[in-house]
Amino acid sequence: MNFDTRKYVLITFIVLVGVIYTLRLFYMQVIDDSWTLRAQEIAEKRKEITPPRGVLFDRNGKKIVANRTYYNLMVVEANMKNFDTSEFAELIGWTNQQVRERFEAIREGEGKYYNKHTGKTTSNYQKIRAYPFIKEMTLEEVARIAPHLENFPGFYEEVTSMRSYPFANGANIVGYLSEVNREEVEEDRFYKPGNNIGRAGIERFYEQELRGRKGIKYIVTSALNNAIESYAGGKYDTTAKQGPQLTLGVDIILQAYGEKLLKGKRGCIVAIEPSTGEILSLVSAPSYDPNLLIGKRNISTNYSQLLLDPSKPLYPRPLAAEYPPGSTFKLLNSLIGLQEGVITPESGFPCNKSVVGCHDHTSAGNLADAIKHSCNPYYYAVMRRIIQQNKKKSAFEDANVGLSLWTKYMHSFGLGKKLNTDITGLRSGLIPDPAYYDKWYGHHRWAFSTIRSISIGQGEVMLTPLHMANVAATIANRGWYITPHFVKSIGKSGPAKEYKWRHYAMVDKKHYNVIIEGMRRVVHVSGGTGKRAKLKDIIVCGKTGTVQNPHGDDHSVFIAFAPMYQPKIAIVVFIENAKGGGGLWAAPTAGLMIEKYLTRKVMEKDREKTIMEAQFTYRE
Repeated sequence: MNFDTRKYVLITFIVLVGVIYTLRLFYMQVIDDSWTLRAQEIAEKRKEITPPRGVLFDRNGKKIVANRTYYNLMVVEANMKNFDTSEFAELIGWTNQQVRERFEAIREGEGKYYNKHTGKTTSNYQKIRAYPFIKEMTLEEVARIAPHLENFPGFYEEVTSMRSYPFANGANIVGYLSEVNREEVEEDRFYKPGNNIGRAGIERFYEQELRGRKGIKYIVTSALNNAIESYAGGKYDTTAKQGPQLTLGVDIILQAYGEKLLKGKRGCIVAIEPSTGEILSLVSAPSYDPNLLIGKRNISTNYSQLLLDPSKPLYPRPLAAEYPPGSTFKLLNSLIGLQEGVITPESGFPCNKSVVGCHDHTSAGNLADAIKHSCNPYYYAVMRRIIQQNKKKSAFEDANVGLSLWTKYMHSFGLGKKLNTDITGLRSGLIPDPAYYDKWYGHHRWAFSTIRSISIGQGEVMLTPLHMANVAATIANRGWYITPHFVKSIGKSGPAKEYKWRHYAMVDKKHYNVIIEGMRRVVHVSGGTGKRAKLKDIIVCGKTGTVQNPHGDDHSVFIAFAPMYQPKIAIVVFIENAKGGGGLWAAPTAGLMIEKYLTRKVMEKDREKTIMEAQFTYRE
């Protein structure tokens, strides 16, 4: 055999061996599930240590979300020997049938795996893996059965924790936890069956931070799969690290007080610190005690009841309810009119009720008095000047240009879009633009006369209460806002960077003084519509609104900030079906909240009593 022949034989041999090994590897890794299961079995020698979740404090250092120790009764079926179902059922206080059904539920809960190469379907359940048999046992419950577990190999108790809420308030802020599902376990290796995950509120938005970092303990096992010692003396073990504490901007005492004021009503309160954008209070009424949704037992009992409650306590009204803002919206149209130069602080318009209905008052001879009286005809005149500036010959074309500009102004105030707040469930509201009206009426087939209701915050304009509170904060700051947010600091690092930036509206600072003076007159000058928000020694600047409701009594709304100089709080109160304007119910409620926050006490006891005793019926 010559050299060339031997060379080809050798090459053929090498290629053949390579093909055989490649096919074998393909079979082991793709076709044969037993190797995957073996790898998983080896991985089970790693014991994961789940840390407690990070805790939450309010702005004054009060703990509002804590952890409480519970226990899970775990089972590893591969370690079970001579299992006596009747004896075990008697120990835990179950029937034999319940024990059998629990084993079946664990297996079914793991689902099945389909191998597309072999066409075989196998269960994801593994006898060598630990599963929670009974969850959320108290110390008393586990202490009763722990001394007897040595008679039931494969069962052991595992320490876990669940949330605890020292204050029965702020449920729609903090959210709740529930058990992970199969898809979540597959998507994120952090989770194992039986683990909890944030489902709503802060718990959901800050899940990655709050869950902390798992620790790993490697163990050496015997042939019977019993742990006998730490691997390499614990050299490769890692320590579990609890999630950082979150300090919220929320004042839990103010939050509790707001919930008390709105008891028996539907509506909401949002309060913001203007200088930082920190949310001081976010009341959604009616609310519920967050302790009702601690753990699987409570959730299975209470969640469906809360969900089916016609008063919708789970619905986050301040974030998701979209309302017409009513006359509070006149403040923004005033600012836009000033910036566009179509009005001045001295502009006056007659209160012509033939144009639109209005309450009895003298005609406003200037802008501050128009705000004080909340004059509807005045703002029809202002809005006409904004929309129809005679920039185009056609009235329809002119209205298109004017509304496009008006929409840009509104967007600069954060309206018509979701605020980038650190919580889920937000809605964007609606600021109608030319495309919106083109859809309804046709291109160049509408003008100011078609859309004039937006002059006074009715018609198509929709804002969430969070938007309204942010408008109050923007005016308090004389033209800028920081995106409203809950978390003041993650650990010691402060808030996320996006909550440090100022957003400036398209209105110059100089135009805010007359608006703020008008808001002062609303509360502190005779004839003002918000006099029930007046406080001793505190100048409150506010604006009332009455929101027409086609389904029942009108809604009462009031936005405000205080003090007039160096404001510490901006607020909106929205009360549904209140049988009166913003000055009757929302204004005094806002005054009480402002007083409570700034002075830590309430002197207006008669006002407080009236608000707390008031209850309003609701019709869909």
